Amino acid sequence: MTFQPVLPFGGFAGWRFLQSSLASQQAQFSETPVQDRDRDYFRENINKVTSAEDLVGDYRMLRVALGAYGLQEDLPNRAFIEKVLSDGVDSDEALSNRLADKRYRAFSEAFGFGSTLPPRTQSPTFADQVLVRFDRQSFEVAVGEVDGDMRLALAASREVPDIVAAGGSDATAWLTVMGNPPLRQVFETAFGLPSSIATIDLDRQVEAFQAGAERTLGSSEFAQLADPETLDDLLRSFTIRAQLNAGISATTPGATAITLLQNLA
Repeated sequence: MTFQPVLPFGGFAGWRFLQSSLASQQAQFSETPVQDRDRDYFRENINKVTSAEDLVGDYRMLRVALGAYGLQEDLPNRAFIEKVLSDGVDSDEALSNRLADKRYRAFSEAFGFGSTLPPRTQSPTFADQVLVRFDRQSFEVAVGEVDGDMRLALAASREVPDIVAAGGSDATAWLTVMGNPPLRQVFETAFGLPSSIATIDLDRQVEAFQAGAERTLGSSEFAQLADPETLDDLLRSFTIRAQLNAGISATTPGATAITLLQNLA
């Protein structure tokens, strides 16, 4: 049995529909036999994993682990992933600290290899923490197979509050966004920024993102996204602009609704 997310519309209309049906669709997805088997296997075996080598040596376990952090495309790159994990995060020279994509650092930190402390895989709550992420990320992948923009919007709705909650300076928050390719795409699209902006100096990139936030959301401060209404404004702008960029025709699902939403923008 497989479950395909229901997305009758694209753009902002589709995002609204997905938000309203999210809990029920996620529940249905998590109950599929494939998800059940993967969760059971991970929960039963993760406490046997005490090193990065152990994890990458178990294909099924690694698939769940990478999937939980949105890195499932790296499943074939096991030598690279072993290095990311075995280096840990304590040293500035650790591989995950030198990579622009900070999802690798979050992944390495979560498992706790390469540290003087025991790996976190030995914690009795570790499996549940990873599997919550795995279910959500796997659902996002399934959504992406129907509509890639909806997958990006879901990821942003999950990750942006975490960045705000982490604290730190405004510049640090924007740099975190810029170091997460899917999240960066959401903000670039929502703010009408070209992808080529990634080629300019980092300080100027931060300024461009802040200016985009000022134009689109009314303030350049990242902390404003702690407000659910402001986050909703961001995702509204993203989904409308993304569909505009893709082109709208009379045959586009939800075209009438999208036209009305554009007139209200």
